[in-house]
Amino acid sequence: MAKEYSAIEPEIKELAVKCKESLAINPELYGKYEVKRGLRDVSGQGVLTGLTEVSEIRSHIMVDRDIVPTEGKLYYQGVDIEEIVQGFIREKRFGFEETVFLLLFGKLPTKEELDTLNHLLSQYRKELPTSFVRDIIMKAPSRDMMNTLARSVLTLYSYDEKADDTSIENVLRQCLQLIALFPLLSVYGYQAYSHYHDGNSLFIHQPVEGLSTAENILHILRPDSKYTELEAKILDLALVLHAEHGGGNNSTFTTHVVTSSGTDTYSAVAASLGSLKGPKHGGANIKVMRMFEDMKDTIKDWEDEEEVRQYLTDILNKKAFDKKGLIYGMGHAVYSISDPRANILKGFVEKLSVEKGFEKEFSLYSMVERLAPEVIASERKIYKGVSANVDFYSGFVYNMLGLPFELYTPIFAIARIAGWSAHRLEELINEGKIIRPAYKAVAKHKNYVPMEER
Repeated sequence: MAKEYSAIEPEIKELAVKCKESLAINPELYGKYEVKRGLRDVSGQGVLTGLTEVSEIRSHIMVDRDIVPTEGKLYYQGVDIEEIVQGFIREKRFGFEETVFLLLFGKLPTKEELDTLNHLLSQYRKELPTSFVRDIIMKAPSRDMMNTLARSVLTLYSYDEKADDTSIENVLRQCLQLIALFPLLSVYGYQAYSHYHDGNSLFIHQPVEGLSTAENILHILRPDSKYTELEAKILDLALVLHAEHGGGNNSTFTTHVVTSSGTDTYSAVAASLGSLKGPKHGGANIKVMRMFEDMKDTIKDWEDEEEVRQYLTDILNKKAFDKKGLIYGMGHAVYSISDPRANILKGFVEKLSVEKGFEKEFSLYSMVERLAPEVIASERKIYKGVSANVDFYSGFVYNMLGLPFELYTPIFAIARIAGWSAHRLEELINEGKIIRPAYKAVAKHKNYVPMEER
């Protein structure tokens, strides 16, 4: 295929130039017709397109009709995420599974209800056929695990006798199965890629009943299946914090859009995975990690504030890192003063950095978190505050856990399938209309010209 593309590359380049010329829209027209690009206004506020009870993001209050930024808050089914985390940590329990229950059923589970859910997830993890790993995951492994995950999800359609049944009972069953299987599909996909492309030994560990989702990820990923209690707890915390984030983020909105067409669960989830794969969405923490790698190679003294400040200034002026002018991990479409997920994660990151011997790197992250808003404010015209988002620290966590870059975004998906499932069920239960926003046509009308006259 690469050889075939090489042969036609000049023609493709020429056609691409014509494509760019013909499809480029005058930017002034967006203002003329009051189009909210990205479904956001000039201040970054999202255009209201639906209602949800699954989660709420709060970043401001209204005072005399004015928007006043506040510390960020995140609620899952009305429960403050900070209280959720404090609760399961105080009671020395893993939190992702009860978060799944809360998102799907609108209430915190009793011990019996949580035990039932854990049992269901354990049983569903056993139902991935051996032939599926051999015939699907091991064949033609992709270099991108998100494509591997999407292919696996779409292939599961063929194994489901009720794949097109969109009754709530059946969709709930499908969602729970996908929540259970996402860790296996992701990690096994990586193991196949690592073996066939990088020549590493192939390990396919079976999941262990009774282990949490986070524990099973570490168990099936590592050759010796070993992990510390802190490692499992901080990965569990990361899953909780990534499980859901309102109906307006790109992949969750995709879930609503595709679900509204009446399609099957596997197609809807595959579409959401395609959205999450994008570097502007799920791939952000990889960008943060690579930015810090470049920073550590470029800066001579990691403790020199002026040197770090200059590096950040160079990034904004497109002189450093990828020349895009972005300090990755800083700022959020909704939050301004703070991202509660980043605040929660930071304390545990510090503990893990001590256990893993990454104290110097943690100090650098803390310095950048403090300096970046100052640098951005001095170099950019901004409409709201800028703070570290959850991606700022999550990539650092995964790095300390020894997770490969290839699994960073799939781990996001392992968590977010919980939120997607809740939103898919919400869309189906409320029987909304097919989502079809309007686009204004701005092309000039032209007459058809016969071939010999063109």
